[in-house]
Amino acid sequence: MIRIKEISMTEHNFANKTAFITGASRGIGRAIALELAKRGANIVIAAKTKEAHPQLSGTIDSVAKEVEDLGAKALALQVDVRDEALVEQAMKKAFDTFGGIDILINNASAISMTPTTDTQMKRFDLMFDVNVRGTFMCSQKAYQYLVKSDNPHILNLAPPLNLDKKWFKDHVAYTMSKYGMSMCTLGMSEEFKAQGIAVNSLWPKTTIATAAIEFNFPKELIQASRKPAIMSDAALAVLARRSQDCTGNFFIDEEVLKSEGVTDFDKYAINPKIPLFLDLFL
Repeated sequence: MIRIKEISMTEHNFANKTAFITGASRGIGRAIALELAKRGANIVIAAKTKEAHPQLSGTIDSVAKEVEDLGAKALALQVDVRDEALVEQAMKKAFDTFGGIDILINNASAISMTPTTDTQMKRFDLMFDVNVRGTFMCSQKAYQYLVKSDNPHILNLAPPLNLDKKWFKDHVAYTMSKYGMSMCTLGMSEEFKAQGIAVNSLWPKTTIATAAIEFNFPKELIQASRKPAIMSDAALAVLARRSQDCTGNFFIDEEVLKSEGVTDFDKYAINPKIPLFLDLFL
């Protein structure tokens, strides 16, 4: 059996690479940040949370400390991905600090699992501003820096495009916003192909134990979920690939790791004795 640690140590080397990760103060973004840091990457933690939230753990500074405790360099920037000026300033600061940007992780996302009649327009606007506009804008602003990298990657945490009506009927606004991120992958992967910039999506096969699951679904669902580590391990596997040969894909975490030789997935389960709950859009 090939174990993830062995794969990572031999193939996943990100020394002197710089990763700009939105929404990295907790959850999947934090997990990706820490795994990249373990392998030598410089980490830009671009998120809104500067002060500790009463219900949610993690701030940009707490993750920066975790990164530095692993021996890597961190840059904590308070960024609202809806603010064009802040995004531009953050990208420039990252470039000036580390000399480049090699990886953009569009992880920041807003969720409201509500039907049309129950979706407040301020929630609709938030989802489209963060999920669609934020992903588009961060990718646009990062382009000038990514094009200078020898292995540039954009990775969107967005689902494969699945037009089955069942994924729209209960939460059409949320679905449209996440598919907007997916369409960024579809279009930009082709648009940026000549420049060698990889643009891919990554999505979990099962629900992941994050704040989004904790606060938007029944509590029992956490026990039927996997840890964020499965997404961070899958992300590293994608980001380690040659960008010119790996673009326009809608990756599923488990499938990525199986292609890397991983066979033991129990370690990722919150409770291995409870059947896993499949995520949306699959």
